Order: sequence, then C-alpha cells, then structure tokens
Amino acid sequence: MIKLAMAGVYVDDVARAHAFYTDVLGFETRTHVDMGGGAPFVTVGAAGAQADMELLLEPGDSPIADPYRKALREAGIPSVVFSVDDVAAEHARLTGLGVAFTQEPQRQGQVLMAVLDDTVGNLVQLMQQVD
Repeated sequence: MIKLAMAGVYVDDVARAHAFYTDVLGFETRTHVDMGGGAPFVTVGAAGAQADMELLLEPGDSPIADPYRKALREAGIPSVVFSVDDVAAEHARLTGLGVAFTQEPQRQGQVLMAVLDDTVGNLVQLMQQVD
C-alpha cells in the first residue's frame, strides 16, 4: 500500500509560515531542523492526529516555485486544501484572529468551503463534507 506521507507548500518566509500554521491554524511542529545558513527544514501536521502525514513549509523563492505560486494566487487557486469539521466555526475563529478570507464560506455541492490568505504567499482552502 502506498500512502501520502508529506506534501509541500511554497512560502515567502519559512519562519513566518511556521508561526502562522502553528499559532493561528493550530498545527503542531513535527520537524524543525536548522540547515545551516538557509531556511530551516520545517514540517507541521494536524495536532494530535495523522501522525504519518506532514506538510513541508518550503522556501518559495526558487525560479520554479516563485512563478508557480504567483500564477496559482493570481488565478485564485488554493495551494493546499485542509478538511475541517465545521467551516463556519473555523471561519469565525480565524476571522477573530485577523485572518483575511478571499472567499467566505459557501456551499458547492456536497462541500462547504472557504478560502483564506496564509500571509506567506498562498491561498488555503478549508472544506467540510456535508450531506
């Protein structure tokens, strides 16, 4: 069996991304390794869950990553999608913390979704399965 172990998201600043993804979104740090002079190697994951799945916060200033991220953002396409139990509650919590949303919660078929700005160059979609 093959399982997804790690996915990456390119960010403007790894330290700022780490703070946002842990302090604001509520992820926990899984790995934080100083790489000697450059950005640290940082992964985060769902707090207390999915121990075998991590999100790598990758420096996004490479000649490949930078245009890719900018094109996604300009097209309004999220770089990553996270599932939540209650989109409305997360929207209210995050709005209260000053997070900017580019798309308010709305239903699309069997999914409630909202899109936020992660402050480090990406749009992030929150989604909730509904009946």
